[in-house]
Amino acid sequence: HVRDEVSRLLGSLGRRYGLVACVSGRSVAEARRLVGVGAIAYVGSHGAEVMEAGEKRPRVVDAFASWQDTVGAFVSKCQDDRELKRLRIRVEDKGPIKAFHWRGAPDERSAQAWLSGVAGQAEDQALAIHWGRKVLEVRPPVHVDKGAGVRSLVEGGRVRSALYGGDDVTDLDAFDVLDSLLETGGLESAVRVGVRSDEGPEAIVDRADLVVDGVAGFTAVLSALAE
Repeated sequence: HVRDEVSRLLGSLGRRYGLVACVSGRSVAEARRLVGVGAIAYVGSHGAEVMEAGEKRPRVVDAFASWQDTVGAFVSKCQDDRELKRLRIRVEDKGPIKAFHWRGAPDERSAQAWLSGVAGQAEDQALAIHWGRKVLEVRPPVHVDKGAGVRSLVEGGRVRSALYGGDDVTDLDAFDVLDSLLETGGLESAVRVGVRSDEGPEAIVDRADLVVDGVAGFTAVLSALAE
């Protein structure tokens, strides 16, 4: 769960600013449960789901949703494999996206090697894959990213200035969208906050306008915005 302090700050910011959103690789339902704030918007499943503040259900990209059963069937077959259980690989259901986590497995190297085979099988079946920090995601072969979700919210909310913070390679897509909106006049100003972490990509720091250290650093940014 998100720290109580952060949840309170997000709730306060949601009442103060025109648009506050949580952008996550998790499903909207899971992100909403972890954050615990209803007065903000959510982008989930790396941009495949978007839920405006106050709404009860997210809208899912149609082309993405149409592949959900196919992805689910592929992953269910993988879950029946004894090797997955032996290696203690955890499967996370993100709606149209399914994720295999090997962080904390007794033999992380063997788990990753086995998942390389899973990735190959997924690609053979025309599914898309994405490698993250000790996670393999199997996705529909439809392009979505966090940037597309951010663009949808910004353009729909008539936002003129924006701040986005992230610590993962998938957050670079949102940085790209802020750059694009600035170039086309969709935004008048934007701040890209890179949250530095041991496992985060160097590009997050290199491309950021402001760099902070970990959750505590970004919490300080939220506190400053709430003042």
